[in-house]
Amino acid sequence: MKSYEKIARILRTDRDNIRIIEERLAAVTGKKDVMDKIIEGNETMITDRLNLLGLAKTSSAKEIYDALISKIEADDNLLFEALGRPIITEMASSNYVLNVAKEIAGLPKGFFLKKEKAVKLLKNQPPQNIISSLGYKNVDELVEKEDIFGIFSAIRFLEDADWLNDVFFKQYETLKPSDFEEREIILKTLDQKWAVAAESFVRKKYHNISHLKEMGIIFVIPVVLGISGELLRMFSLVLHYLNEIPFYSSLFKKFAANEETFADNLISLLRGDVIDRQPPSPAGGDQKSQWLIVQRYLGKDDINDWRLSFPHLNPEALHWERMERMLSRAGDLLDGFAVDLAFWQNLNWVGDYFKDETGIEVLVSFNLVDTVMSLVMEKELVKYFYHHQESLWNRIFIEYFGEEKMEETIKENIIKGWFEI
Repeated sequence: MKSYEKIARILRTDRDNIRIIEERLAAVTGKKDVMDKIIEGNETMITDRLNLLGLAKTSSAKEIYDALISKIEADDNLLFEALGRPIITEMASSNYVLNVAKEIAGLPKGFFLKKEKAVKLLKNQPPQNIISSLGYKNVDELVEKEDIFGIFSAIRFLEDADWLNDVFFKQYETLKPSDFEEREIILKTLDQKWAVAAESFVRKKYHNISHLKEMGIIFVIPVVLGISGELLRMFSLVLHYLNEIPFYSSLFKKFAANEETFADNLISLLRGDVIDRQPPSPAGGDQKSQWLIVQRYLGKDDINDWRLSFPHLNPEALHWERMERMLSRAGDLLDGFAVDLAFWQNLNWVGDYFKDETGIEVLVSFNLVDTVMSLVMEKELVKYFYHHQESLWNRIFIEYFGEEKMEETIKENIIKGWFEI
């Protein structure tokens, strides 16, 4: 099997898609045998990690999957001990975890919605569920006694989705660049009073942490799921958001140069818009390579979405890639177990087919996030692959043009939704 055919199989796309990419990008860049290099790198990384796990290429898919899960559990325990056995339901303990993440990632400033404007949005459309839940008389009492960042965080899990999208967020259509300001990202553990109200949200999302791009906040809900690997997943998510928020903030600032289109572009970014049609054929019959910008994990909703098999770049996968590099630094900073966490570095795009107990070949992802999510969902017998596949699409582009050029290309075309080379 040729390298481009093997990559196509892993990505569940037509082999001609990968062959055309290889031919076109080789002509543009002068780089030859890139697909061979990717497959060789994939093989080398897998062999190395299997050796570390005490396995071989002849091991079964289940043996490899179980070993990766055990590795996650071991690393989660190392992190738990290094962080002083944090109790996430206790604010001081949770905030310590956030502060460690902040120290590792740094805390860049961003371009976020002003607090005064956020208050106006609340007063224009009062969040009635929050007001009644906390026993306040009206929205004025709410904003007087509660932190604005806590209120905005709680809106995500206390208010009705239809009201949020059709009423509250409708106000975003009138936002202007002057409603935004430069300030630091905020990492916050919500007060325990939000915990009970947020439990259904946490159970649905399978994590107790989220973020608001437009507000520049990462927040922890003081609820635990009691699932193995939970701390490593939480810590990884914090580092991920500390990459994602600056990425989008830079776009907010870029689009602020044009007040007329600012609100539309802002809303498109917050929705995570992805075009649902194929790009027009290249003019004049040119053999250009066309790519989508897919800023969401479409595989979460539909693994057969046609856009997943169309060449594309995914900024989410880039944020996770950078998170993994930070995770190794965490090992150095905390307790010298960087070697253990370095196991996961550069594995985002790595995976291959291995035989299961019945002799059928199944795809095994070596991606950290896929493995953590598979562990979290183990009781439901759900296994994850889509983080790995999205990273592999990114890897193809990076091998030709580099990571910096990829980020630049994503930012230039994220609203349009596609580009061609």
